[in-house]
Amino acid sequence: MSQPGDITLEARNIHVAFGGIHALSGVDLTVSRGIVQGLIGPNGAGKTTLVNVLSGFQSPTRGHVILKDRDVSQDGPQKMARAGVGRSFQAARLFQDLTVSQNLMTAAIGTGLGMAAARERSESVLEWMELSHLAEQMGGSLSYGDERRISIARALALNPHFLLLDEPASGMNDAECQTLMRLIRDIPARFECGVLLIEHNMEVIMGVCQRVHVLDGGRSLAEGSPQEVQNNPDVRRAYLGDDAGNEAA
Repeated sequence: MSQPGDITLEARNIHVAFGGIHALSGVDLTVSRGIVQGLIGPNGAGKTTLVNVLSGFQSPTRGHVILKDRDVSQDGPQKMARAGVGRSFQAARLFQDLTVSQNLMTAAIGTGLGMAAARERSESVLEWMELSHLAEQMGGSLSYGDERRISIARALALNPHFLLLDEPASGMNDAECQTLMRLIRDIPARFECGVLLIEHNMEVIMGVCQRVHVLDGGRSLAEGSPQEVQNNPDVRRAYLGDDAGNEAA
């Protein structure tokens, strides 16, 4: 949990409506540095919409996004990235005709770094993730699993205070998921950031998150430790089922 003086990324009473469809209705969420927080819910619950709001890709219809005690609700993705909010997407969105190193450097330059500093940051992130051997490979030639990992590396090249990951384990096999889990667990300490993780794989959620927030129908249903959420009868009724540990988010 956050302590007084900590930097937080907050969604306060967030509403998002697309015409007559309410994707989010009064959602409150606080992401704190130093922990991994899960964001789960059935398909259509509003998870990606909330991440879009927190990262500046979607303006809320009502409500506020607060970063470092400042209202950033209308700042847009470029300003949010410069302010310390990095994210990955369900689709990797790498520059196909740039090398892996260039993909990371482009992100770093976007935060205001010069070429040399951006290259240094790119090399540091790839080395830490044990992906240096991919530095000169083209973005369009990566395997699916490597593409997913490089999309996280590119977000880390922003040197974020908060990293928002949208279904990073999607399509990964068991071995790749285990590698991903070790990586996500280590990110807060290595980069001094908070992580908000959307994930359908409950093994990943239960294995890496200190707290979990549950959305259902665009509204907050529950929040607590993984075990508290797993054992919450409202959550179980909503979508986890009786065998909660083995169902998808």
